[in-house]
Amino acid sequence: MRSAAAETLREVMDIRQAAGYLGISSDTLYRYASEGFVPAFKLGNRWRFKKSLLDSWMDRQSGVAANVAPVEVQPRAKKPVRAAQ
Repeated sequence: MRSAAAETLREVMDIRQAAGYLGISSDTLYRYASEGFVPAFKLGNRWRFKKSLLDSWMDRQSGVAANVAPVEVQPRAKKPVRAAQ
């Protein structure tokens, strides 16, 4: 049985490896690839994912691209608690 630490990430990953890298389920990643939401390609009838393309895609999705300023998230104010009657 392989441990997660012993398995190294390759530049081209299968759906199981890429799902682990992204922290989502294989089923979700399969759906995203089929819909064209994530950068992927088919080798035969199997989906493959380039780590460098996934990294670039994650940067764009998170707003970390070179020309995009980071978005500052403000915590929401809590609603006041009603006094007991």
